[in-house]
Amino acid sequence: MKRALLSVSDKSGLVEFAQGLVARDFQIVSTGGTQKVLADAGVPVTSVEEVTDFPEMLDGRVKTLHPRIHAGILARRDLPTHMAALEEQDITPVDLVCVNLYPFAETIHRAGVTHPEAIEQIDIGGPSALRAAAKNAASVWAVVDPADYPAVLSGLDDDDATLRQRLAAKVFRTTAAYDAQIAAYLTEDEFPATYTPTYVHKQDLRYGENSHQSAAFYAEPYAPTDSIAAAKQLHGKELSYNNIKDADAALLTLADFSGPTVVAMKHMNPCGIGQGANIEEAWDKAFAADPVSIFGGIIALNQEVDAATATKMHKLFLEIIIAPSYSPEALEILTTKKKNMRLLTVDMTPVESGAKRFETVAVNGGLLIQERDQQVETAADLTVVTDLQPTQEQIDAMLFAQTVVKHVKSNAIVVAKKGQTLGIGAGQMNRVGSVELAIAEAQQNANFAGAVLASDAFFPMGDSVDYAAKHGIRAIIQPGGSIRDQESIDKANEYGITMVTTGVRHFRH
Repeated sequence: MKRALLSVSDKSGLVEFAQGLVARDFQIVSTGGTQKVLADAGVPVTSVEEVTDFPEMLDGRVKTLHPRIHAGILARRDLPTHMAALEEQDITPVDLVCVNLYPFAETIHRAGVTHPEAIEQIDIGGPSALRAAAKNAASVWAVVDPADYPAVLSGLDDDDATLRQRLAAKVFRTTAAYDAQIAAYLTEDEFPATYTPTYVHKQDLRYGENSHQSAAFYAEPYAPTDSIAAAKQLHGKELSYNNIKDADAALLTLADFSGPTVVAMKHMNPCGIGQGANIEEAWDKAFAADPVSIFGGIIALNQEVDAATATKMHKLFLEIIIAPSYSPEALEILTTKKKNMRLLTVDMTPVESGAKRFETVAVNGGLLIQERDQQVETAADLTVVTDLQPTQEQIDAMLFAQTVVKHVKSNAIVVAKKGQTLGIGAGQMNRVGSVELAIAEAQQNANFAGAVLASDAFFPMGDSVDYAAKHGIRAIIQPGGSIRDQESIDKANEYGITMVTTGVRHFRH
């Protein structure tokens, strides 16, 4: 008779699986709660204590950690010395190990959980038994996922060695991810000596950035509720690689604003941002900011989409709309004759105030990790460096533009009025080029008169200020900090415009 060790936290499908093993001439050995479930279901089961001749102890911390279990798992069937050693010690080989681990991740993400409670959910015996079985996959079945039970029962019938190897690999992925989550929970250093994140496969993508590139989407096991990884799709075809990146950028931008706000994102840059007394007014301003670039864009709104706003959006080709919710009327409008428009919901409740969040960027051979740029300047952060003092209206407009500019690819320039972008210059190799692009776009807007300009970094020379002033800009906000700051200040004074500095750079590469 073959022997199977079953000890699971997740009892789904357990009884049926055990019954299938018994039907295939397996003796079931089990522990604690698993043993009780099987016995109550009438499945013949032998306790681990009967095998080890040693009781479970330390409140269940020690159950399967015993030579009579692990020798039975690890013994190589092709080595006569191993099999002779088992026979000498009267140890029965274990042919299948089915274990799923204590719910550590679920525990630490539960509200109010204490450190001791988390520590008790660190599984020791389970990973040990699984790793032993996976190491000896030439002879032993290692099963960690209830979803694999049907395939295992089928594979047992024809001794599917290929499936055993696949399951062994899955075990090591699972235990590695499990240990990574424990390490992350216990690690206090922001940048430890080793970095071992873990992600869960969410979906295969049709292709990557281009059609000849394969791609997939992985999510954190407990992704932040305000992230694209936690979004729920209500309508439309599957998200693409570029959709996900743009949607992520739109949500990160939107998170910096309060009050009814709409962000239109295109190719990882905002092409229009509007704020208003209600979401429809915010949409009107975002659309008017750049009615050309918004075509085919990603739209993120921080309030429920109502029927009036939905009617206006429905007239355009938009790739994605993301909002916390949609009214029933809005949902009907947006799904009518719009089979491919993707509608997503995201919980946009602000994250814990002051909580650091980090972002990663892959480079060839490595990974860059940094704290996310979560700083938003206020009026208290501004230093007026020109003779002319800004008006309150200009201060409000500059702070709005400054919040936008950190989400624009460098070199970044934003021309705006309070609550509305008018022109955005992004990704140029010189700053004055971005200034020219932003102003040229802004001048097409009827609301341009009195516009302000924000820069993500200082002006290394006076040419950008000179161009801006000559083309109608009346106020500038920039970090300052150049050895040639005075040249820019003098230019502003020469043209009679106001300039403030923040002391904070917002590069976005």
